[in-house]
Amino acid sequence: MTTAPIQLDTYKLGFIGAGKMAESIARGVVQSGVLHPSRISTAHSNPLRRSAFESFGVKVFSQNQQVVEDSDVVIFSVKPQVVKDVVLQLQPLLSKKKLLVSVAAGVKLKDLQTWAGSERFVRVMPNTPAAVGEAATVMSLGGAATEADGELISKLFGSVGKIWKADEKLFDAITGLSGSGPAYVYIAIEALADGGVAAGLPRELALGLASQTVLGAASMVCQSGKHPGQLKDEVASPGGTTIAGIHELEKDGFRGLLMNAVVAAAKRSREFSN
Repeated sequence: MTTAPIQLDTYKLGFIGAGKMAESIARGVVQSGVLHPSRISTAHSNPLRRSAFESFGVKVFSQNQQVVEDSDVVIFSVKPQVVKDVVLQLQPLLSKKKLLVSVAAGVKLKDLQTWAGSERFVRVMPNTPAAVGEAATVMSLGGAATEADGELISKLFGSVGKIWKADEKLFDAITGLSGSGPAYVYIAIEALADGGVAAGLPRELALGLASQTVLGAASMVCQSGKHPGQLKDEVASPGGTTIAGIHELEKDGFRGLLMNAVVAAAKRSREFSN
């Protein structure tokens, strides 16, 4: 006996927290066509945040309680420092009929389930490229979350990028890499563009070339199946321009700096759960 495929358009999605991450996910879901914006809601008092969601058709309530009551799937997208207070405040409304999701860095499923009084929870770590359909997302199922719940979350977040399933014990490292990683890449793009300007390029051209170069290189890794080291070697001809640039990167510890950034962010994520 086969189960019927999940129809996402029959669900209503609510965001508790209307920050940039929630906006990125909601915008991506709408742009992918998976959910009509009228089936998505959030709450906020700040006119700027309200207008950000209303600009693409999402309902904005005045109270979080209204969001929960209006939703089948409730995504907690508040800062880790306040997620406990928010979940406890809404606990009377978080029935087991609702699928609960957290994108808060460093907050463990066992704590979320205790605060909510429900084990039908899924912990998810997405990143902001969800807004353009290129998120890297990882999920871990709570005690009472079913395989069907996992499929629903896979479809929802898969509509805004790629999604993996992993053991929750890996989430601090995941946060340090893919959760925080876009910021590292933005800095790299800005630095590459600055280098182009320093070498004589107009700013607009330098930024366009830097952005497209990073996009193209990432696509090569994803689509070619080749190790990034091999792809690097294919660009770096003997005695050429590329190897000269790589030499400078190695002298300044480029790889070590990126590795240290991931480890530092992962450490910070662990601190949130202590």
